[in-house]
Amino acid sequence: METSKKIGQNLKEARKDKGLTQKEVAFILCMTQQQYSRFENGVFELNYNQILTLCSLYDITPNELFNVE
Repeated sequence: METSKKIGQNLKEARKDKGLTQKEVAFILCMTQQQYSRFENGVFELNYNQILTLCSLYDITPNELFNVE
């Protein structure tokens, strides 16, 4: 599996573990649900600020997010 898709899968799992919808997370990131879904699908890559925001929101570390073994 390509790296961006695996990271997207990790994002999706972390979001679901927190009981959040894509729409709720997109609102926090000031974007549309469609834009956020592209991160989870591995189409778009996150920038540093987005990584830190999502890690804080999901209570995970960047290492956990990027765990792509």
